[in-house]
Amino acid sequence: MQNQELEDLRYYLALALAPKIGPGVFKAIIAYSGSAQHFFKLPKGKVSKTPKVGEKLIALRNQEHELLRKADELISVSLKKDFTILTPSHPSFPNRFKQQEDSPIVLFSQGQSNLNFERSVGIVGTRSATSYGKTATRKIIEDLAIYQPTIISGLAYGIDIEAHRAALALGLPTIAVLGSPIGRIYPAVHKKTAEAILDTGAVISEYPPDSSMVPGNFPARNRIIASLSDALIVVEAAEKGGALITAEIAYSYDKDVFAVPGNLQSQYSEGCNLLIKKMKANIYTGPNDVAEALFWSKPGEVKAQKPKLNLSNRDKDEVTILTLLQEQSELEIDSLSIASEIPLGLLSSKLLALEFEGIVKSLPGKKYKLLL
Repeated sequence: MQNQELEDLRYYLALALAPKIGPGVFKAIIAYSGSAQHFFKLPKGKVSKTPKVGEKLIALRNQEHELLRKADELISVSLKKDFTILTPSHPSFPNRFKQQEDSPIVLFSQGQSNLNFERSVGIVGTRSATSYGKTATRKIIEDLAIYQPTIISGLAYGIDIEAHRAALALGLPTIAVLGSPIGRIYPAVHKKTAEAILDTGAVISEYPPDSSMVPGNFPARNRIIASLSDALIVVEAAEKGGALITAEIAYSYDKDVFAVPGNLQSQYSEGCNLLIKKMKANIYTGPNDVAEALFWSKPGEVKAQKPKLNLSNRDKDEVTILTLLQEQSELEIDSLSIASEIPLGLLSSKLLALEFEGIVKSLPGKKYKLLL
């Protein structure tokens, strides 16, 4: 690592280690200041104009030397224990994070640290997996193996550990996302599996080594699983629990979510059946469901292509709506109404019709996006 790269990393970590700075505030600081080091060097009058930054955060700049000392300790520990520190400037930092505002600002990794894999599937479920759930998990991964995806899960009891072990048995890379600090495997009985993962995959955490175990960190890590997964499959889940949290997050990220339907008499099928009922997950019936949703092709097949948008035989309003959605990744309905000059009532009916055709998809926050 060159001197300038090291200095940039020191200041980046110093800011990341500062208390009361979450991903949103941190990203606002970087966007306004240009870099973490610039934030510490800017005149107070200018830095006070940074969005989301108040007097308490400005006062943190007085702790520059202490924060840098902590950053140096973190770099030293990571080097000794062979942890890779991933920040957005690192080539292995996940590009998939760019689409989520709440994504981590730093990751710690062990193993094969390139997290920009071509294909990925997240598999989650209850810690109290039944024999049906475990068998279904193995079958899902066996069927998807031909597409060579990276399997993402959380190293927890039940469905998670079954997914990791099935991936390892089939020679698929797998990523274990920890809710514990990097280097501290929880639960400890999964340590051997975690070590085996390092050969072809990675164990990652947003929590630095030697930091405290906090119960709230485990639900928080679910957003990482959702973010890294091109599609998420929920195998078994009770009506409440971590798997459903992950599914809800993946749905809010506009990921393809699937749920394995289960026995109506089983409490561990309630969550999956509920996701399907609420139309927040598609029914998983086989690997083609995932392949078709993500336009995957098998080795030797011509790569599947998304169908082109055909504006012929569309009325004027539909052409306007589809053209605007084609130009933007997504649009909120009020903004779309203003841009298109189409009244909200008429616009809503047009969008509903286009959604039934499978051309447009509604998103949380009254937003819409083009599927083609």
